[in-house]
Amino acid sequence: MNRAELFSQIQKKSSFLCVGLDPDLTKIPAHLMKEEDPIFSFCKQIIEQTADFAVAYKPNIAFFEALGPKGWETLQKVLEVIPSDIFTIADAKRGDIGNTSKLYAKAFFETMDFDSITVAPYMGEDSVTPFLEFENKWVILLALTSNAGSQDFQLIQDAQGKPLYQAVLEKSQEWGSPDNLMYVVGATRGELIGEVRKTAPEHFFLVPGVGAQGGSLEEVARYGMNSTCGLLVNSSRGIIYASSDKDFAAVARQESQKLQEAMKELLERYLG
Repeated sequence: MNRAELFSQIQKKSSFLCVGLDPDLTKIPAHLMKEEDPIFSFCKQIIEQTADFAVAYKPNIAFFEALGPKGWETLQKVLEVIPSDIFTIADAKRGDIGNTSKLYAKAFFETMDFDSITVAPYMGEDSVTPFLEFENKWVILLALTSNAGSQDFQLIQDAQGKPLYQAVLEKSQEWGSPDNLMYVVGATRGELIGEVRKTAPEHFFLVPGVGAQGGSLEEVARYGMNSTCGLLVNSSRGIIYASSDKDFAAVARQESQKLQEAMKELLERYLG
């Protein structure tokens, strides 16, 4: 999916919602455990009920690969039930030396046909650029994340006072463009989203941390929105685990609709 197609979906649905698929066997509704493939049944029903409001889905690969070969089969089935006009994100956080990254890219972009993949930048250019060689595929580079431990490295400053995340943003823009490179920017960092936007004015941001982690959708839009929205705001637990009963999918729909309605108002406010 290219940039224009993604923005078209945002306009069509008045939404920049990404639904995170983190299917934990210890958390999904108990009645699903009777199914042949409980994880697939859970994800399928979530997708069917939220697709009207979501412009992206983000399967967290760890929840699938922890199940071994069957988990990979389930992931493929989940990917196939996501509507073709919705952006897909492999939340895999890969990144290794060049030939390894090339095979990671082949796995997720060709074998599984995801639109994008999250990538860790720590090993530098040759660990990232192999992912950028695929047409209409995206790298979503970790820049400023929402977890508590992000402060261990991402905010460390160099001799000129530049934090590490800023160096990642600046250097990586030499490798890719706003047409194939996004950044992970955590919602729990409020005003810092504005600093990231100054450095990367045209790029899309994947923004976790709204909902269960306490990030503010209002702040994310105020600091991060650009002329093509430029935001994919992810909600995982707040949607998929809003209910643990048989009504889980219907409740997930309600929660996703609430977010979409708030996003519609913000899009109208900032983009007209």
